[in-house]
Amino acid sequence: MDDRKHPLAHWLQPAGALRVRWFATAALVLLAVSALSVVAAAAAMPEGYSWRFHSISESAAQGQHLGWIARLAFVSFGAAALSLAVALRQRWARITYWMSAAFAFFMFGAAAFSHAPWWPGAPSDPFEDLLHSVCASSMGFAFCVGVAARLAQRGPGGLVGKTLDVLALVAATALPLLLASASGIGGLAQRVMFVVAYLWFGHEALVVLASHRPSFRSC
Repeated sequence: MDDRKHPLAHWLQPAGALRVRWFATAALVLLAVSALSVVAAAAAMPEGYSWRFHSISESAAQGQHLGWIARLAFVSFGAAALSLAVALRQRWARITYWMSAAFAFFMFGAAAFSHAPWWPGAPSDPFEDLLHSVCASSMGFAFCVGVAARLAQRGPGGLVGKTLDVLALVAATALPLLLASASGIGGLAQRVMFVVAYLWFGHEALVVLASHRPSFRSC
């Protein structure tokens, strides 16, 4: 009897390949949820908040009404990175795998510990703000190291992947400097960094879904 015609054939196959595709698809959905939440969070802010000036973290500040929207963006982004780390554990460089897992962990931390309020006179917890800053800085470092390792891992070809690697590294190193020196567009600079990171993780997920090859070294 042909196993392919058996009604239970699909369920009798190893789950490995299906799991990889499932986690990659979940990562894409979570990235979309995160991106939409970033936009929605800025739109939900009261008068005085500027998405060009104020950071995403400030839209999830301590005591901020509807701050949960930006926290959802952080949690979704972290879950997307963790989903891809699970999906690509056997294919990514070990450094990329562990740094993506660390990125997810610190992104969850950024959601758990909130930034100080951006409006004057509001009570705040400086220690919680410090923890948020540590998580935010650490996730940026983890992202850079993971991308650099992925770039080093790639073989010949894979122009799109390599281009995104370089773009992500430039954005993750140059934009924080711009953020520090041009505070009037700090929020815009951070959102550009998030978009680049979304594109990088999104490309990695799409490669998983589009390719049936056992090795991703040239992607």
